[in-house]
Amino acid sequence: MDIFVQQIINGLVLGSMYALVALGYTMVYGIISLINFAHGEVLMVGAMVSWTVVTALAGTGWPGWVLLLISAVAAIIVCSLLNFTIEKVAYRPLRNAPR
Repeated sequence: MDIFVQQIINGLVLGSMYALVALGYTMVYGIISLINFAHGEVLMVGAMVSWTVVTALAGTGWPGWVLLLISAVAAIIVCSLLNFTIEKVAYRPLRNAPR
């Protein structure tokens, strides 16, 4: 019975994630009329930056919340720059293309 309940919870969580991704794609397509399939990659870059910063600063002896804060700020900066680059290189030329 415990496994059944856990699988129901897993299904609800996974379904919620699918719905969130679908809503995100719908919102982005409605605003810019282009689908950005790079959202997952940008998220993964942010996770890798955060993990790298935490790993690099792990030996400093700082509390975990400080490492989390520094890694979150670093991930935000890197992901913002990456999104800006994607916008400049990929989306602007597509939006300004003749139809």
